[in-house]
Amino acid sequence: MTIDPKDFIVGPDATIADIDLHQETFTTADGRRLTDERADAIARRTANLTPGRKSLGGDGSVSPVLQFRTPRKREVEALAQELGIRPSELARRALDEYLDNHARGA
Repeated sequence: MTIDPKDFIVGPDATIADIDLHQETFTTADGRRLTDERADAIARRTANLTPGRKSLGGDGSVSPVLQFRTPRKREVEALAQELGIRPSELARRALDEYLDNHARGA
């Protein structure tokens, strides 16, 4: 069974309704039937999630975000792919290296 993520896009006209899982059958992405118990377990696991990656500090805090633009995006993406990392990881490494070698007062 192939799942197409486009089938799960929620548009601006979407409505949310309570359903009775004893009357209606819903199957989760892993192919199992959704029950009240499984829905509650999923809700408990996802209740405190923060969008984005795990804390970079390792303490569970939300890592600050820094965004920038570059005309060399394709080069960054190609090198990151070659290294087997995400472009954001390559940017973090490059910035850390630069700051370690050039930061004033360090």
